[in-house]
Amino acid sequence: MWTHAPWQRRFLPHPLPPGERLRAYATWCNAVEGNTTFYATPTRSTVESWARQTDPDFRFVVKLPKPITHERRLTDTDDELRSFLEAIEPLGPRAHALWIQLPGSFAPTDLGTLAGFLRRLPRSHRYAVEVRHRAFFDDARSGRLLERVLAGADAEWIPFDTTALFQSPPTSDAERDAWMKKPRMPHRASALTDRPIVRYLGRDDTARTVEGWQQWIGMVTEWLREGRSPTVFIHTPDNADALMLARRFHDDVRARLPEIEPLPEPMPTEPLTLF
Repeated sequence: MWTHAPWQRRFLPHPLPPGERLRAYATWCNAVEGNTTFYATPTRSTVESWARQTDPDFRFVVKLPKPITHERRLTDTDDELRSFLEAIEPLGPRAHALWIQLPGSFAPTDLGTLAGFLRRLPRSHRYAVEVRHRAFFDDARSGRLLERVLAGADAEWIPFDTTALFQSPPTSDAERDAWMKKPRMPHRASALTDRPIVRYLGRDDTARTVEGWQQWIGMVTEWLREGRSPTVFIHTPDNADALMLARRFHDDVRARLPEIEPLPEPMPTEPLTLF
């Protein structure tokens, strides 16, 4: 997302060489979703560049490649998984969690496959799983079974909160596109580990986005008071204001917990001059 076109010149300096774009993003937010790794495993040199541009406490939540999760559905993936883990090794402690996003067809009957896959993963990483089959949310027994599988690997359950988006009909082209593509996921707000991760999708209207995240302000504040270390990703259908909104969310949490460290000062979009 650090190359998102609407952010250039508005939030981030432009033009910037590829080896500086993430560094500029990291002055706005201290975490990023590694979504591009779903489509292709990056080269090791690319990942080394990501590490050079970020501090050791910057958080990458890196998605496992599509061949592992969607095509092979977690079976016979040793070669693909080995290549992926070798590629992201330069991130070191920045790899906050490896994100296992499963297709909507991955059902409670597939939990044995998930359990076996998690058992084979190296303990050198933390893992977080996102499911999209409605039974995990609508059927209490299926939800408990999933939590039991995740607990066995100290893995987190990532909620993708799209309730604000689907609360009323879309009002923009971006919202209409999101209605067609995004899953209608029920609200879920439970943490299994000390590192909960939340993905929130609001609206293109800022007021409606802020209204929809109010319950998360309270939940994240509670997690922090419990000693957990949550990571929250803020999205809108067009993501044009996502950087600003992410910082606003952080500020809203700090208003309740002033001891939380502020985010860094954003890099100026224009070079500083003396005149």
